[in-house]
Amino acid sequence: MLDNHYHSSHATRKEERRVTIAATKTKDREGPMATEQPIDRFIARWRDADGNERANYQLFLTELCEALDLPRPQPAAQETGDNAYVFECRVDIHQADGSENRGYIDLYRRDCFVLEAKQTGRELGSERWDKAMLRAHAQAQSYARALPANEGRPPFLIITDVGRSIEIYSEFSRSGATYVPFPDPRSHRIRLDDLRREPVRERLRAVWNEPLALDPGRRSARVTREIAAELAQLARSLEAAGQAPERVASFLMRCLFTMFAEDVGLLPPRAFSGLLDELQETPEHFLPMVGGLWRAMNEGGFSAEIRASLLRFNGGLFASPDVIPLERAQIERIRRAARYDWRHVEPSIFGTLLERALRPEARHRLGAHFTPRAYVERLVLPAVIEPLRAQWGDVQAAAIALEQQGKHKKAVEQIRAFQRQLCALRVLDPACGSGNFLYVTLEHMKRLEGEILNTLGALGESGLLELEGVTVAPHQFLGLELNPRAAAIAEMVLWIGYLQWHFRTHGHVNPPEPVLRDFRNIECRDAVLAYDDCVYATDPTGRPLTRWDGRSYKTHPATGEEVPDEAARVPLERYINPRRARWPAADFVVGNPPFIGTKRMRATLGDGYVDALRAAWPEVPESADLVMYWWHRAAELARNREIRCFGLITTNSLSQSFNRRVVQRHLDESRPLSLLYAIPDHPWVDAGDGASVRISMTVAACGIHEGSLYRVVAENPGDVDGSEVDLLSQKGTLHADLKIGANVSNAKGLQANAGISGMGVALHGSGFILTPDRAETIVQAGRAVIRRYIGGRDLLQVPRERYVIDFSGLDQEGALHANPAAFQRVLDYVKPEPSLPT
Repeated sequence: MLDNHYHSSHATRKEERRVTIAATKTKDREGPMATEQPIDRFIARWRDADGNERANYQLFLTELCEALDLPRPQPAAQETGDNAYVFECRVDIHQADGSENRGYIDLYRRDCFVLEAKQTGRELGSERWDKAMLRAHAQAQSYARALPANEGRPPFLIITDVGRSIEIYSEFSRSGATYVPFPDPRSHRIRLDDLRREPVRERLRAVWNEPLALDPGRRSARVTREIAAELAQLARSLEAAGQAPERVASFLMRCLFTMFAEDVGLLPPRAFSGLLDELQETPEHFLPMVGGLWRAMNEGGFSAEIRASLLRFNGGLFASPDVIPLERAQIERIRRAARYDWRHVEPSIFGTLLERALRPEARHRLGAHFTPRAYVERLVLPAVIEPLRAQWGDVQAAAIALEQQGKHKKAVEQIRAFQRQLCALRVLDPACGSGNFLYVTLEHMKRLEGEILNTLGALGESGLLELEGVTVAPHQFLGLELNPRAAAIAEMVLWIGYLQWHFRTHGHVNPPEPVLRDFRNIECRDAVLAYDDCVYATDPTGRPLTRWDGRSYKTHPATGEEVPDEAARVPLERYINPRRARWPAADFVVGNPPFIGTKRMRATLGDGYVDALRAAWPEVPESADLVMYWWHRAAELARNREIRCFGLITTNSLSQSFNRRVVQRHLDESRPLSLLYAIPDHPWVDAGDGASVRISMTVAACGIHEGSLYRVVAENPGDVDGSEVDLLSQKGTLHADLKIGANVSNAKGLQANAGISGMGVALHGSGFILTPDRAETIVQAGRAVIRRYIGGRDLLQVPRERYVIDFSGLDQEGALHANPAAFQRVLDYVKPEPSLPT
């Protein structure tokens, strides 16, 4: 039954999952007539229906609801806003030319689905039937996008050929992006006889009553979080025993992939977990036995350790199978991890949680929020998938026209040519972290590939290219990542996601050997700065220069507050021959570069790195945030047509003047860039520290194009992580300030105003700013230097109550006498901020 293994944390374990499934089967055997009879009657009644769609569809859907024990649609009200579950729901569709058409949704359930009904009379699976259903899908999608903004986009579209079939499409980001076959292109079409199967009926009930429960990201999030927490305990135990963190990380990644391989059927049932049971009693055998298993997995062939023949895995993961000897208690921890059902790991969040689990300083954040999959999709879909789907729509239309003209071979070749192109595309994430963006892109491209194969099947052709190895695979997804542990995890996340998709679409058919391949598509290096060498900077006497490390704090002995620890210092570095880093050739660029503002760059990265970076990229203003170096490089590649499109996450300061200059420059070039999509202010979760931040999303390509602006109009707490976000869209020319309308951001200053105004007070250190509570305490030591602080944001938006320490006109001794408490705060918080050498 749906979600049996998600209802509680304990139900994620494999033994309990088997019990639940067994109980379900017993229930079906005990009382089949109660669930099967209504469905049998419904199928028999509608099997030969051949009347007009308008005459039949409401009766068909009403009786379907009764057969599935679902609520019946409600009577429609005169006021459209009251129609939450009705037939013939009115929508107003705004056309690109400014005109407006009125449409009627055949069946609408708010926050659940838009349903479009047809009665084609065509042979199921035929080319004419496919064409009719595709038109219905396009019509339903236009209705979903035309719904009022306050209702949001439903997660599902349903297309039904009355009395014959039901098709389900999903779009869980709810941003109005492309709806794709659900759960996959092989099983999104439900024939009338399929309704006899309980899992199919449960799926339809969930679409009606609890659609977001079907979101794979939500369904797998709890399983994934618990697995990551278990791995964190394992890592802590091994490091406490004296093992180096890097060795622990490599060892545990081999362990977890072996657990995954067992649960998806790449290893014999209980091959690894059974071996762990045996070794619990003889821990001294752990090293040779597990080492032997991993060597057999690397090479393929018979494994004496589990007494079975194995596939050849290879791929680098098991090439050097270093095994850490374990004690009895440590083996028990791995056994507990092996009890989880690893088939249900969600790769789009697993990488982040695993990277934290294997990073000692980040383990306390395992319970913190992770970035929801829907947030990632909000960038990946418009940046990569929608351009491909638009092209696929053109290919389908051309192929259908050729087929109607009797040119079958040409129609098939059109589709196969697009399939080859899709399988040769390269997607680059130049700050890939643990690979979440790459995995989500991989999955959506696999969905598109499935639709291509279905279309070929409808034309009577088999997936010959797929059999020849022409398929969307991990080698197409390229990454740059500075952290070696995260880079290794990214590669594994791609393989886990790819293998999950393989078994989801091919059943129990094993992939070709070697199962893993070392494509070296994730490069561990800096994405924006290359150099010959990095040496420590020294003073004239040869003594190394140091700076505060930018992250270590201590408890102040007087106030008890956390203040920068000046004793925690790192050497200053000097980079030899700094220059731009080159990016691998790709067709699309997508990603989430690091969030470091210009004021924090020196404290976080060091003077040597920042100076080298700015020397290598002189065209990027020094006032720009670090992320703008990625944005500028991607924009260069797009304008030179070296990539088709790019989509990047930045902080929401992108539209502010210092960062906006980078965007404006590319929009104004003789070969201009256009913004195709933007969300100026969206909630996010920083994978670096789990903190909630506000970000902007932008998608851009070369040429002059109209864009889509999405504004967040509502944020509500989500079921698992992040917020449920409602978006309001607008089309037009997007300017550098991420607005549509008058191009205010490109306005020129009046010459008559030159020289008569200044920038006002500029604080060089956030430690000067005080909250009301802190100001109330410090002001008692000297009122004259504590003043109310108002910035531009306070004038233009909701004002904040803030105060500032103002030592203007005072020397060090004068400041100390004016307010000793304020002077101490500046000493603790402001002085360590700049990376001044000492």
